[in-house]
Formats: sequence, structure tokens, C-alpha cells
Amino acid sequence: MAFLLFYITHPDEVTARSVSEHLVNKRLVACSNIFPITSAYWWQGAVQHEGEWVSIVKTRMDLEKKVEQEIQKIHPYEVPCILRFEVRANEAYERWIDGETVDGRR
Repeated sequence: MAFLLFYITHPDEVTARSVSEHLVNKRLVACSNIFPITSAYWWQGAVQHEGEWVSIVKTRMDLEKKVEQEIQKIHPYEVPCILRFEVRANEAYERWIDGETVDGRR
């Protein structure tokens, strides 16, 4: 069973933790990994170099729209980076993701 990884950038650790905890508490994602990065990007006509934080969250395929909508509601960026990747893992880990997300599949 494939599942989704969402890659989300945040302005700081507090925001990354807040968004991640919100998604986990709502059981829209099974878990989140949070770490610092350095980004270079175009914004408002100039190249920006910023420290940011990334969260990688794991969820079921059918929760894709709900997860994105929830991120959009609470994310502080005008244009948040919300990437998704369809991935596969070992069977036990995929079952864990399935069981830890919303709707009582456990």
C-alpha cells in the first residue's frame, strides 16, 4: 500500500512544531520529522537566503486533500511549500501509518 509524504517548509522551529503537532493531534498524519534547512529562492524580485525548518509528515493517500487544507488554514506563509510524494515502505510501517490516522482503521 502506498502512502504520502508531505514536505512542508516553515519560517522557524516553533511553526514547524505547531503545524506538525496540529496534524498529528487531528490524526491526519501518523508522524512528522522536523529539521532545519537553508533555502535560496526568488521572492518579490530578489533572491532570498533564509534559514527555514522542514517537516516531513506521513499519511494515507485518501487524506491528501484534508491534510493540505489543514496546512493551508494554519500556515503563516503567503505561498507555503506543500510538496507531496507517493512512497512505499516496509509492510509493517505502512500498516502503522494506516492505523494511526483518522477514522478508526486500527
